[in-house]
Amino acid sequence: MFRLAILYNMRRIHQLYRSSLTLLTDLYQLTMAYGYWKSQTSDKDAVFNLFFRKPPFAGGFAVSCGLTSAIDYLLDFGFKDDDIDYLSSLAGDDHEPLFERSFLDYLKQLEFTCDVDAIPEGIPVFAQEPLIRIKGPIVQCQILETALLNIFNFQTLIATKAARIRQAAGDNPVLEFGTRRAQGIDGSLTASWAAYIGGCNATSNVLAGKLYGIPVKGTHAHSWVMSFDSELEAFKEYAKAMPNNCLFLVDTYDTLTGVKHAIEVGRWLKDNNHRLLGIRLDSGDLAYLSIEARKLLDEAGFTDTIIVASNDLDEHIITSLNIQGAAVSAWGVGTKLVTAFDQPAIGGVYKLTAVRSPGHPWRYCLKLSEQAIKISTPGIQQVRRFFVDGQYVGDAIYDELQPPSESCIIIDPLDMTRRKTIASGTPFKDLLVPIFRQGKLVYACPPAAEIKRTAEQDLKCFHSGIRRLLNPHTYPVGLEQKLHELRTSLILEARGVQR
Repeated sequence: MFRLAILYNMRRIHQLYRSSLTLLTDLYQLTMAYGYWKSQTSDKDAVFNLFFRKPPFAGGFAVSCGLTSAIDYLLDFGFKDDDIDYLSSLAGDDHEPLFERSFLDYLKQLEFTCDVDAIPEGIPVFAQEPLIRIKGPIVQCQILETALLNIFNFQTLIATKAARIRQAAGDNPVLEFGTRRAQGIDGSLTASWAAYIGGCNATSNVLAGKLYGIPVKGTHAHSWVMSFDSELEAFKEYAKAMPNNCLFLVDTYDTLTGVKHAIEVGRWLKDNNHRLLGIRLDSGDLAYLSIEARKLLDEAGFTDTIIVASNDLDEHIITSLNIQGAAVSAWGVGTKLVTAFDQPAIGGVYKLTAVRSPGHPWRYCLKLSEQAIKISTPGIQQVRRFFVDGQYVGDAIYDELQPPSESCIIIDPLDMTRRKTIASGTPFKDLLVPIFRQGKLVYACPPAAEIKRTAEQDLKCFHSGIRRLLNPHTYPVGLEQKLHELRTSLILEARGVQR
C-alpha cells in the first residue's frame, strides 16, 4: 500500500508526457555508455555527486528543489521500443549505425539498480554540497546526468528566488503569476512547483494546482473591464457572477477612480452578505497608489479589503516599496520569479567522485582545473549540519567511509587557511537521506505544503546575515579535515608534485 500510494501521487511527469523520458539526455552520455560497454568496463560501480559552485543571485544560500520530479523520472527509467528504434537510426560520420545492435539490445534490457541519496526538498543548501548522490553501475549513473541536472538546476534556482521574495515580503502573501511568461509549458509547471516550495502561497496556474495540490488564486484581467461600456458596469457584472471571488483590477483607466468604483460595488456585495476581498494594482507608482487606495478603502469602511500589487516585481522592488511605506497586503510576482530574470541558470554540475571494478576497493578521483573553484572533491560524500541552541553553525562535507572525528575541523575548499572547529558533542544531522536502494524506492515524498513548511522553518534556523538579500554573510561550509587531506593529496599527485 505504501508504494502504491507513492506511485499514485507521483505520476506527475507522466501525466504530461506520453513517451518515455529516458532519452532526455545528451548524446555524449550514450556515446560514453557505449564506450564503457565496448571496453568491457560497464560492470564498474561509480559514485556521482550533483552540486553547484556558487549560490544564485549573489545570495548566501539556495533552497534544494527537484527531488520529487527526479524520483518520478527514475521510477520510469528504462529504454522503450521506440527509444531503441530511434537510437538505431543514428549514424556516425561514415554513415554506418552509431551504435551496434547488440548494444541497443543491452540498453533495452537495462533496469535501474542504483542507490540514490539526496537532501530532501526545501532544505537550504550551499556551494559544493551534494544535493543528490548516485551510486551504482557506471552506465546508469552516466546516462542519468543530463536529466538530473535539468531537474535540480532549474527547480533549485526558482525555489531560491521564491525564498528571497518571501523574505522581502515578510508576513504578506506572495502569489505566483508567471505562467504566461514562463519558458514553455513544462517551465511554467515546474516553476509553479518550485515557487510554492520556496515560499509562495498560491499560483495562478490551474494545471499546477491540479497536479501538485497548490492553492490557486485569480479573478479577472483588463480585458474583462474593457469588454463593458464602463468600468463600474464591469465590476458590477463580475460581482453578480462571482460574489465570492471579488478582487477587482482597478488600473484599466484611472487607478483611484477604479478604487472608488470597487468601493461602490463593495457596498452592493456587503448588502448581499458578501464582501469585497480586495483590489489589485498592476501599474504606476505602487507606493503612492497603494497608500491612497488604502485611505479610500478605510474611509469607506473596507478595512479588511486587501491590496494586491503586481507589475514586474522581485525581492528588490518589494523591499523598496516596503521602505516607502507601501500599503500592500499581498504581492503578485510573475516574470522575474519564474524566469529567474536576473540569473537564468544556477550552474550545477554532476561529477564522478569514485569508481571501482568488481571485487576491488573504491578508487577516489577528482577533476583538476586552472580555476580553483572548478577542482572537484572526491569521495562518497555526505553533509553533516551542526547546530547550537536551534541555530545552524556550520556544515561539514565528509566521506562516508571516513566519518568525522568527535571534534570536527572543516576547511574551506577554496582557501585552506579558512577553518572552523566544531566542538566535540555539538548536535548535528546528516542531510543526505536514502531515496533508492538497488533501484527500489525507499523514501516517501511529503506533500507540497509540508515541503514548503520545512523550507520556511529551516531557513529561520540560519543567522539573519546568511539570509540577507544583499552582501550576505558567508555560512561556514567546508571539507572535513580527512577529506580535505585526501583531496589535497590527489591534487598534488595529479600535478606530479613530489611530497
